[in-house]
This record gives sequence, C-alpha cells and structure tokens, in this order.
Amino acid sequence: MDTMTVEQNGINAVPEAERRGRPGDLFWPWAGSNLSLFGVAFGVYMVGLGLGVIPAIITGAVGYALSFLLVGLVAVAGTRSGVPTMTLGRAPFGYQGNKLPAALSYISNVGWEIVLVTLSAQSGAAILARVAPGVPATTATAVCFAVAAVVVIAVGVYGHAMIMAVQRYLTYAFVVLTVVYMALMLPKLGGSLKGGAGPGEWVGGVVFAMTLLGLGWVNCGADYSRYLPANSRARSVALWTTLGGAVPPMVLLVFGVLLAGGDPKLAEAAGGDPVGALAQALPTWFLLPYLLTAIGGFLAGAIMDIYSSGLSMLALGVPVRRHYAVLIDGVLMVLGGYYLLFVSSSFLGTFQAFLAIIGVVMAAWVAIFLVDMWRLRAGGRTYDERLLRPGAPAFNWAGLVSLVVASAVGLGLIKSADPNIARIVGFLMSDEMKAGTFGGANIGVVIALVLAGLLYLLITAFAGRRREA
Repeated sequence: MDTMTVEQNGINAVPEAERRGRPGDLFWPWAGSNLSLFGVAFGVYMVGLGLGVIPAIITGAVGYALSFLLVGLVAVAGTRSGVPTMTLGRAPFGYQGNKLPAALSYISNVGWEIVLVTLSAQSGAAILARVAPGVPATTATAVCFAVAAVVVIAVGVYGHAMIMAVQRYLTYAFVVLTVVYMALMLPKLGGSLKGGAGPGEWVGGVVFAMTLLGLGWVNCGADYSRYLPANSRARSVALWTTLGGAVPPMVLLVFGVLLAGGDPKLAEAAGGDPVGALAQALPTWFLLPYLLTAIGGFLAGAIMDIYSSGLSMLALGVPVRRHYAVLIDGVLMVLGGYYLLFVSSSFLGTFQAFLAIIGVVMAAWVAIFLVDMWRLRAGGRTYDERLLRPGAPAFNWAGLVSLVVASAVGLGLIKSADPNIARIVGFLMSDEMKAGTFGGANIGVVIALVLAGLLYLLITAFAGRRREA
C-alpha cells in the first residue's frame, strides 16, 4: 500500500490481496508508540508507590510484560480475520451490545490522545523557555500544541501504511537520541533509594505498571496486525507485538527508577512535569535534540491512538468514512488538550484517575475477548462475517453481563487520589482497607480481569449445555 495514499479500508475485512508483511514488522509501531521519555517518569511513579530500586524494576517489568502479552494475543485475532479489534468485539458482545465496550474503547483512545498531545505541548514549551526565553509561555505552549495536533491528525488520516512507515523511522531516531540523553544523565543516577515494600506494594507495582502500559492498548491490538497475511504464525504475531510494546519502555523504566534513587528532587519534579523537569539538567546544545525526542515519542503514541479511535467510532455504527472519523477525533483531542493545558491544575491526579478506571474496564474487556477467541480456536471456527453488518446477533448477554459485573466489582476495589473520582470508586472497601496495602495495590484491576474471564467462560458453557439438552 502506498504510504502517500489515504487508506480506504474501514472496519471491513482487509482483502487478501492487500495483506502483506511479516510478524516482525509489528515490532516497530509498538516500539515507537511506547519509546517516549514519559517512560522515565513511569519509573518515578513506580518508586512513588513506596518501592525500592529492585522491587520497582521487577514489578514494573513484570507488569509491562504481562499487560503487553494481552495485546499480543489480541493481535492474533486481527491476523486471522483482517478485521480491527473493536469490530471483532461483536463476537462476545453482539452487534448492538458491542457498542458499550466500543464506546469505552473510544473514550480510552481519545483520552490517551489528549494526554500525549498535551505532554508534547508541555515538552516544547519547557524547552523553548530555555532556548528562546523571550517567548511568552502561553504562546510557546499554544504553538507547540497546534503543531503536535496537526501532525497527529495528518498521519492518522493517511492511515495504516503511513503509520507503519513513520513509526519505524521514529523508532530509529528515538533509540539514538535516547541513548545520548541517558548518557548525559548518568551522573544523576543512583541506587540508594530505600523502600519498605511488602506484598501489597509488590502487587500494587505490577498492577500499576499494567495500567500504565499494556492495558491502555488491548483495545487496539488487532488494528495493526490485520494487514498481515492470514497464514502468519500466531506465536510470532504475539511475540513481536509483546517485545515491541514492552522491551523499550522497560529500559526507560529502569532509568527512571535509578534517577529517583540518585536525585529525588529531580524525580519529584518529573512526577508533575515529566519532560520539563528532566530537561533541567541537560546542556543547552542538546535541548533541541531532546525536544525532538520528547515530542516525537508522545506523537508516536498519539498517532496510534487516533487511528484506533477512528476505528472504534466506526464500530459504534457512526456512518462516516474512516478518515472523517479521524478528523472528528482530532477535534475532540484539541478540545481536551486545551482543557488540560489551560484549565486543569492537576495533570498527574487527573491522569492517574483516568488510568485506574479505564484499566479496570479494559482488563475485564480483554479477558472476555480472549476467552471468546480461545473458544473459537478450540472449536476450529473463524469469526462470522456477519459481524460486519447489522444482520449479526444483536446481543450476547454472556459477554455484557460478564463485563458489567466484573467492571463494577473492579471499580469497587480501587481507590483514586482525585477527590471527585474517589466518590465513585472504592465502594466495596472499608476505610481501613483503603488505608492499608490492599487499597494501595488497586487489586481491582486484576480481579476484574480474572472475574470477567471466568464469568464469560462459565455462562457460555452453561448456555451451550442448555442448547444441547
């Protein structure tokens, strides 16, 4: 497919004649979208849970690997069917019932677009404040925000082929610039950080790492693998997706944890303004390359999100072409970014609250999706082509009940630092539980994952026996 041609496929199955490439190609989009300097701040956030250096690195790495393995398994479904993720969700939820998870997926994607483009604008403004101190801060932020939004929307409109090419070259550039950045920051690193981590903190670290990374991408896994030939090896598809999404941010995670151990004040500043704070210790000559690294990393993730959010909109049944859906998402991204940049006073609190809620729902969704896929594989069947049109079964109550119940239980077992969000979560925990290690672990994410999969498996098995009887 020509990278300069606007992609015409929407949520239809990609024709076999247009399917090409190898599973290894999946490494590049997932690596590019997760190789941003925000990964350094993720390491700082992990330490903020009360973990020492070694526990923070171990729990973060485990959480990254586990969560992106889920994305890799979802990607297998895209290769088999040629259909994007949230359209395949019609199998476990029904044509109409799938609109609930598709809407949640859409909110998740647009939310991440807003966060990443906001970070891009903050990055540019922070660096410009040093390079060109005479430029007003508001003007610098607005200009950087406008440039970032235009780039994300333009690449998203062109679609899959453009994204695959852009992400590959961005990854090359990020690797080189990130290595230089890390070399310059080596004097700031240290391993003296102390933490009294118990079982609750360890579990909390794994769960938090899962919400930071893979659980935000599970609803996009098949969107980029569906252009591979249908006979691509499932293991290779899952492996390259997992490696691309998990390994690069693991390196940045280790760096962030060691930074917190060597310069706690800098690490604390990075928690509120990840890119601006991390630029303070850099020499002036590296500020422009650093700016390109920081902004490019955020944009790579936002590009993936805006493409997938457009597909989620189509799965909702909105009667527009894919590239028009991207334009609509772009407008929402701009409005949300404006709010975070010029209205909201607590970026980190809002961001963490968003992660926790979406993490619970997406964990429940992916469990149901993967159980359904496993049952299809075990039965030797493929996805029904009726999923693409209104003639499909309207509701699969097994999937919907499992999603709602598991999400409700999961939300009742997490807590939020945002006072407004705190009112609607944690309702299954006592004040003592919230204050203890159980509350700090946000175990509701894992419980939602396990409970949703078990419920769906049991309900469908029981319904199957009734039909046979």
